[in-house]
Amino acid sequence: MKTFYVYFVSNPNRTVLYIGVTNNLERRVLEHKAKSIPGFTKKYNCVDLVYYEQVSDIKAAIQREKQLKKWNRIKKLNLIKAFNPKLVDLSTR
Repeated sequence: MKTFYVYFVSNPNRTVLYIGVTNNLERRVLEHKAKSIPGFTKKYNCVDLVYYEQVSDIKAAIQREKQLKKWNRIKKLNLIKAFNPKLVDLSTR
């Protein structure tokens, strides 16, 4: 069974949030850190993993991503802080 991840990355100042979906969280975070993919995360320096969820179905993962993207910033931050209270970069653990 394949595992998918819905995740948030942020810039070092925690002023920008990006939500994505991947089937390989470790590889995807390394891509963000290396800034190897042009776009939003490269432009806004979103290199720190601050939240993730495991999902077993790609359709459910995409649906969850879309749901989270509709949330306001406060609701997103509350979700992240419940999982990662100090907003540390989880990829360094």
